[in-house]
Amino acid sequence: MKFQPSELPIGKPQPRRRTSKLAPLVALTILLTIPLYYPSIKDSTKKLSVEETSQTFESSLDDPIKPSLDNSIEKPTSHLETSPIETPSTNPCSDDDAECNIDKSRDNDDDAAEAVVPQSPPPRHQSPQKKKHEKGGQKHKKPARKYSSSSSSSHQEIVSRGGDRGAVRERILDDEQCDLFSGEWVPDPDGPYYTNDTCNAIQEHQNCLKFGRPDRGFLKWRWKPDDCEMPVFDPTQFLELVRGKSIAFVGDSVARNHMQSLICLLSRVAIPVDLSDPLDQNRRYEFRDHDFNISMFWAPYLVRTEKTDPKDEKRPFNLYLDEFDRHWQTGIAAFDYLIISAGHWFFRPTYFYLDGRLAGCLYCPDPNLPHLTSYFSYRRAFRTAFSAINAAGFAGVTFLRSYAPSHFEGAAWDKGGDCVRTRPFRKDEIQLSDYSLEMYLIQLEELRIAQKVGRRTGGKFRIFDATRAMLLRPDGHPSKYGHLQGANQSFANDCVHWCLPGPIDAWNDFLQELLKREVGDSR
Repeated sequence: MKFQPSELPIGKPQPRRRTSKLAPLVALTILLTIPLYYPSIKDSTKKLSVEETSQTFESSLDDPIKPSLDNSIEKPTSHLETSPIETPSTNPCSDDDAECNIDKSRDNDDDAAEAVVPQSPPPRHQSPQKKKHEKGGQKHKKPARKYSSSSSSSHQEIVSRGGDRGAVRERILDDEQCDLFSGEWVPDPDGPYYTNDTCNAIQEHQNCLKFGRPDRGFLKWRWKPDDCEMPVFDPTQFLELVRGKSIAFVGDSVARNHMQSLICLLSRVAIPVDLSDPLDQNRRYEFRDHDFNISMFWAPYLVRTEKTDPKDEKRPFNLYLDEFDRHWQTGIAAFDYLIISAGHWFFRPTYFYLDGRLAGCLYCPDPNLPHLTSYFSYRRAFRTAFSAINAAGFAGVTFLRSYAPSHFEGAAWDKGGDCVRTRPFRKDEIQLSDYSLEMYLIQLEELRIAQKVGRRTGGKFRIFDATRAMLLRPDGHPSKYGHLQGANQSFANDCVHWCLPGPIDAWNDFLQELLKREVGDSR
């Protein structure tokens, strides 16, 4: 256990010196007095810290982001962890989804009102706990909450390690509804509900069954919330829920992974018309018999982005962190539901612009630029994206699908790291930690800000909290089964995306229930 200066263990007693008769009385008085005062001093310090944090966080909800870089500067760091890309290559940072060079320091954003959360350098892989973690911190309860007995047990670690920041999750959940996202994976002998033979929307690198994954146990689980039942996806019921409506996904290839899972589940009863350009990252599908359509807006950074070399995607990108991505911002008006997400791309080398000026970079070779963290860009990108939705006057419902952790074990992605487990973790076997916890908390805080703005503008913002459920599924990634097997293959293992069929199908169990709630609320 690491002690703070004020919590050092008592040292070994030293030989006692010959003293006057009054000395023992004086010493005894001091020893009896210190314990009486020390706890109160320590507690008052804690209370002050929490109060200051809470006040700062609440005040930040009205403040625009300022281009203050003082507390966001990061010294250049060594390579720590990356994730595989959509099309594996010798340089995974250059292609679809890369989680490159996880930064060691966190972004202390003046306007994000972050409480101090100790951050250690992100590990090369998420590792399970050997012992059941202790429950730390107190649960932040809201009055008249119907579902509070066990619904937050899965998230106690967030409250305990995130301090007041962890309590943000309680504020953005619907008080009167069961918490769908706190729970555990339970056996489901009926799964899977489609195969790679019945769905043609599966991309090769997620087609684990086609490329010889030998086990099938990872297909036999479903998500069970702690305090209620959540039915598995019913394609007929879902198509009735969305008749005459439309859904847009905004994000990266994990967002597309989710969309393809939805199409596969729906293909049991209806085949959509694919209106997409095969060479375009953006997608559009129409279920014409149900007057329903699904679109994908490719936006891995959510904000205006430019390639530093138009002909080479291996080069860093320029991110204009305070400028809208007009491609998707102007295209969402016609949709009823928007599912927005982002994650692993923010660990790639990038240059950051604020007010049209170069403000810093992440993993660039320029010693004269401020080296900022991925948290710096992640927070600002979500703040700008939510502002874009409010500015567009979007009349539908926006769901923030939260960060889905990767599961490299043994080494980094480019050092042979892999995800070879064949069953889920139990919820007491692993904790959300380090950079995954920080990314998750940033999303919750920015969603909270968007909700407050939305109450004034009419915008509706909801949480689609997939983080905890997917943290527990190290068995659901393609690993090496996203391509043909061969002795001369040099592909990186993919522990970022999800097999289809696979655990990501549960996201549509969530979606079905969330849409039921929206339809019920509108009546």
